Amino acid sequence: MTRQNIGRPVRASSFVGRRQETAEVKRLVAAHRLVSLTGTGGVGKTRLVLHAVPRLARAFADGAHIVQLAGVRDASLVPLALIEALNIRDVSGRSPVRVLVDHLQDRESLLVLDNCEHLADACARLVETLLAETAAVRVLATSRHPLDVTSQHVLEVQPLATPTPGEPLPPKPALEYPALALFADRAAAVLPGFSLTTANQDAVAALCRRLDGLPLAIELAAVRMRALGVQQLLERLDRRYRLLGDGVGGADSEDTLPRHRTLRAAVDWSHDLCTREEQTVWARASVFAGSFDLGAAEEVCAGPGLDRDELVDAVAGLVDKSLLVRDGDAVHARYRMLESIRQYGLDRLREDGAGAESAARRRVRDWCLDFVEECEERWFGPDQPELVRRLHAESDLIRSAFEFCLNTPGELRAGLKLAGHLWFFWFATGALVEGRYWLERLLAAAPEPTVARARALWALALMLLSQGNAGRAAPLVEEARDLALRLDDEAEVAHTFFGRGGACLISGDYERARAVYEEALALPPRQGESMSLVGFKYVELAHVLAIQGEYDRAMALCEEFRQICLTHGEQWIHSYLLRILAFAEWAKGDQVAAGVHARECLRLKRAVGDVFGTGMTLELLAAVHARDGEGRPAAVLLGAAKRIWQDAHVALDRTPSHGPVRTEAEDAARALLGDGFKNAYREGLDLTSDHAVAYALGERESAPRPLLDSPLTRRETEVAELIAEGLTNQQIADRLVVALRTAEGHVERILSKLGFTSRSQVAVWAESRRAGRP
Repeated sequence: MTRQNIGRPVRASSFVGRRQETAEVKRLVAAHRLVSLTGTGGVGKTRLVLHAVPRLARAFADGAHIVQLAGVRDASLVPLALIEALNIRDVSGRSPVRVLVDHLQDRESLLVLDNCEHLADACARLVETLLAETAAVRVLATSRHPLDVTSQHVLEVQPLATPTPGEPLPPKPALEYPALALFADRAAAVLPGFSLTTANQDAVAALCRRLDGLPLAIELAAVRMRALGVQQLLERLDRRYRLLGDGVGGADSEDTLPRHRTLRAAVDWSHDLCTREEQTVWARASVFAGSFDLGAAEEVCAGPGLDRDELVDAVAGLVDKSLLVRDGDAVHARYRMLESIRQYGLDRLREDGAGAESAARRRVRDWCLDFVEECEERWFGPDQPELVRRLHAESDLIRSAFEFCLNTPGELRAGLKLAGHLWFFWFATGALVEGRYWLERLLAAAPEPTVARARALWALALMLLSQGNAGRAAPLVEEARDLALRLDDEAEVAHTFFGRGGACLISGDYERARAVYEEALALPPRQGESMSLVGFKYVELAHVLAIQGEYDRAMALCEEFRQICLTHGEQWIHSYLLRILAFAEWAKGDQVAAGVHARECLRLKRAVGDVFGTGMTLELLAAVHARDGEGRPAAVLLGAAKRIWQDAHVALDRTPSHGPVRTEAEDAARALLGDGFKNAYREGLDLTSDHAVAYALGERESAPRPLLDSPLTRRETEVAELIAEGLTNQQIADRLVVALRTAEGHVERILSKLGFTSRSQVAVWAESRRAGRP
């Protein structure tokens, strides 16, 4: 099954021209493992690659993944940006680069690294590692300059074609010259009914030539058609160029190269035509990394000389002038700047004085801190799925706030506080690699004994416990407790109980874990204590009791806190309670109740994106099916859970109550299915986490399967089916957008694995297996 992941929504305006370049990108990606699209700012590299990727994605069994790097400023964050784009939830504790290499080892994926120029060295190092240590990963990069990687193939993206001066225009010039077609398309968007005519086409051609065919410059000029005619546009642009030409520097300056001057003139002119309020927002919003919403813009951009009502109008004006791009959907509007526009705004901001940029970045930090604190306060309630969505959307902005705190004197405590308040997000969504990255850096840089440090210590301990590292987590959580006691902060002392008991539980010291949780629940919640962590005390004490066979008391504890969750509309802790409840019911022999609660648990875990909890619950539900004599669904769910563990590199014996569940389920399913177990298990391995949950809940009858009883990989299965269609090796290569030698290699491996000597045997085999699918 081919899966596509083409990143976040991007600019919705139509794509004009570039048909030949799109075909060339497809050809190059098929023939080379690393392709770099280079070219000057504003030439349309990102637009071209985003147009090409959906057409490329179907050729990769594991999809295409866009990594937008414009908002990443610290080179060390490049691997983390890839991990997030690939939705990797790894608990192994390895380095981010090793996590990426192992995750991509056997995958056929296209990685699209967009806007690499400011991170060229880091991108080059990572790409070299990935290409050397994986078999089928390909990379498509955009950058103003080629990456320093010897194996790359470079395609320089040229400006759009424009007519030669004095050359007669053809009858339909827009068909021959993409620059003219782009101008006409964008002008019609602001002046309905506009089209190229014999009366205006010469002026449009001259204008596009003056703009050197640069798409961004053409778009910015076309916006002015709301107020000016084409000839007026051309005359004013000529004056602007003469003024700019009078003030340029030496010929060796990059900014004096013709196309850079062209773009600078177009952007400069757009800036001059903005209102004072729009110019202010443009400059201040240039510090945003990635996209932002209106709430963030109000906090960061409003202030002296610009109130919030004026800001809303200014944002709308910048969108109308194509200086801000509106992303998101009808409900969740977000905005971003193209990199050339952002850099211009940053230059303008710096003109306001040495402290202007720092002050704006500090406002971003303050907004992030307020936003994250609000999310934590609202977390124990009905808004968890929406909060997860918003926190993912703000990831670039939050990372930029961390970078600011680490690199600006006097800001470490604020950074530590920000990290401490994000524990629930990293923990709930399995983003442990990123959580550890920031917590470890900030704790190392800020050793002062503060409440923020105490919280960050136990938060790091939770990340480590989730990765099975009780040895390192235990002293951290004790240090957090000692520091909180010394600072007389009762809430932070209470927060350490979960980690202290968890370290004992993972280490197999059930009596000690039970004692810690009994002590914790004997104390009333403290002012400021997280209700989620209160809930985890119930979860883990019930867990220990169930392990020790005290099922009734375990179920009573689950039901007690479940009522609190239901009252508040809470889902995350509720899902953990349901899993422990289902486990205790399964252990007691009540398969009906266990099945009901396990499925309810899965629905909640899907809502909040708890991947690891999903894996454990799938295995529990497999055990329920197995006891009911339903071997096939048990085997499918075991395979689906196995895929989650493989992707996350989870040690399967990490949860003490978990091993016996899996073992019984697998033994029973094997006994029920015999030789059929392997095929059903393989079906589960082919399921994504979302598809596995849908299968478990009865929302789909069967897993999407490759050929039955097939020893082939997913890509080999696809090639076998194309052979059955009668395609030659070259036609297969063209269909899958791969090199001929790659297609030939697939065919050779298929023949070898199946023990065949001819393509006709493969065709018959594939057709018979296809006919046998349910």
